[in-house]
Amino acid sequence: MEIKYGSEEKQKRYDIAYLRMAREWGNLSHCKRKQVGAIIVKDSMIISDGYNGAPSGFDNCCEDENQKTLWYVLHAEANAIMKVAKSTNNSNGATLYITLSPCKECSKLVYQAGIKRVVYMNKYKDNSGLDFLEKAGVELMHIKNIDDE
Repeated sequence: MEIKYGSEEKQKRYDIAYLRMAREWGNLSHCKRKQVGAIIVKDSMIISDGYNGAPSGFDNCCEDENQKTLWYVLHAEANAIMKVAKSTNNSNGATLYITLSPCKECSKLVYQAGIKRVVYMNKYKDNSGLDFLEKAGVELMHIKNIDDE
């Protein structure tokens, strides 16, 4: 693991702080079943953020009448990656902080965006995304209890 903040202990403090920010960002989501937040950090700076929700211009509802997530709802990490793509930044070598580990579809975007490290709080129901990222050489860090630290 590349230590950016001087020591492993200090790095973990920053990881927890960024996860807390991602959680707060997720609170902006209008989704009822899951509110997921993401922050992308590069060179000690937040370069993007995102939360799960409908595309711009669509109704903010995320679920249908049966409480199933609508097919067009964007995941938090996808929103954050697309926000970087619209900016002058790039995510090569960045860290993604996310409240729920990436699904298999988003894991491809994470890898393709050049993100080298993913720090997450909760595991998604399917581990395929994590398995893919691990195989691709992306560093994974699971920090469950950010309030206990």
